[in-house]
Amino acid sequence: MRNLQINLLNNQYEILIKSGIINSIGEEISKIYEGNEIALITDENVDKFYGDIVKKSLEDNDFKVLKVVLKPGERSKSIESLMKLYNELLDFKLNRGNLIIALGGGVIGDLAGFCAATLLRGIPFVQVPTSLLAQIDSSIGGKVAIDLPSGKNLIGNFYHPRAVYIDPQVLKTLEKRYVNDGLGEAIKYGLIKDKELFEKFESIESYEVLFEYIEDIIYKCCSIKKQVVEQDEKDKGERMILNFGHTIGHAIEKLENYKGVSHGEAVAIGMYSIALRCEELNICKDGVANRIKSLLYKFNLPYDFQVKTREDIIDAISVDKKTIGDFINLILIEDIGKVFIHKVTHEELEKFI
Repeated sequence: MRNLQINLLNNQYEILIKSGIINSIGEEISKIYEGNEIALITDENVDKFYGDIVKKSLEDNDFKVLKVVLKPGERSKSIESLMKLYNELLDFKLNRGNLIIALGGGVIGDLAGFCAATLLRGIPFVQVPTSLLAQIDSSIGGKVAIDLPSGKNLIGNFYHPRAVYIDPQVLKTLEKRYVNDGLGEAIKYGLIKDKELFEKFESIESYEVLFEYIEDIIYKCCSIKKQVVEQDEKDKGERMILNFGHTIGHAIEKLENYKGVSHGEAVAIGMYSIALRCEELNICKDGVANRIKSLLYKFNLPYDFQVKTREDIIDAISVDKKTIGDFINLILIEDIGKVFIHKVTHEELEKFI
């Protein structure tokens, strides 16, 4: 087992990484929670594999459990799903002394976390991420949110979990596309902060080799996220580098109505696009964009996206939550492992898109 401690000014919690930990969640929860009632929130895809396993583990440790199963996919991260969740939890008579568990990928983690943050002005919650994307990124750092038709994560909060339990073994039940989806974010960590991690991905020749190193990769990505979050909890400075590729990526997701392109795929396109533009503007070392493209291709991730006009992307970016006043913070790349924050006006944005 590996563990990391997130140390913030007013909050501390542990990330536990252990193969098989999903089978003993009840025992782990009993170490941090003295109440009786738990709301277990998951989706239909995850429920088929792990819903009953986690529920039984909790019940074996004398917890009373309400399991709420939602439709899978980004479209469930909505006000409508949130209202349904509020009502079911209130019918269960959940209170501020109880606990919510988010069992699933990024959508469930964000939605259940935002529900926990806002229902009764805050109910403690725990993250049990079941996708690579959630394990290395969205379950850590306290960002919780839902989407609006205008854009992604536009209603949100910073609300940290009591703990994060990561089981690398659950990734073996994911379709290959969703493993690749998480690799988009994992590659991002190498690009923003860790050249050796990026080179490790370049050296991996097969999925068999990938899974030999998957626990190390998860631990490395979580360590980078921990360092950045501890330096900048509320996303006002250094933490913005985690958004490398996301400005264009979120715009693509919006243009596709959150159906055609997954988050990791959209971020992959965004990373390559901005790296290519940085090279053209002599901001980035020559060859970086091509190395990114080759790595994305190897893991079956897209690097290109067709839009009718550039204005489509720019309009979608205009409502991005990274916009502050008349400026938007873009993350630009100089070399593998080295990025920086660049503030631009909306008029200047065209230069980088």
